[in-house]
Amino acid sequence: MAKHKEEKTNVMRILEQKKVPYTAHTYEETESPLGDREYGLHIARSLGQPVGRVYKTLVAHGAGGQPYVFCIPVAESLDLKKAAKAAGEKSVELLAVKELLPLTGYVRGGCSPIGMKKQYPTVFHSAAADCETVFVSAGKIGAQIELAPQALLELTGAQTADIIV
Repeated sequence: MAKHKEEKTNVMRILEQKKVPYTAHTYEETESPLGDREYGLHIARSLGQPVGRVYKTLVAHGAGGQPYVFCIPVAESLDLKKAAKAAGEKSVELLAVKELLPLTGYVRGGCSPIGMKKQYPTVFHSAAADCETVFVSAGKIGAQIELAPQALLELTGAQTADIIV
């Protein structure tokens, strides 16, 4: 009988190269189109995890065009004013979906704060630091990684701030 080999993503390879412990998880992809919040809730339910531990990655740009990465719990919404303040910008606005792949190397629904084409300033919602582990995308739809928030913050050079509505 053939042994099933887990498909490693670039995110997983980076974590292994940096010797950062993680656990890979997969979830069943949904057929029906869901909004961002509903999609995030679907992932948390599929993983059997509280929504406060599963984070989505949003990419925005400041007034001068500088990209920023914001990671918030899947059930929450990004507060653009708080996000701008955390980034030291006058304002930020979310990237258009068509800009995501060329800028980050990731598609919508599979965007991870780890392994983007460039390392952009990153901010996690402050609640992440209170979790034993958090979940973020493994860099492709249907895959998540679970790791200690401190390791994730160090790897991405992220700061934490209250950035949700």
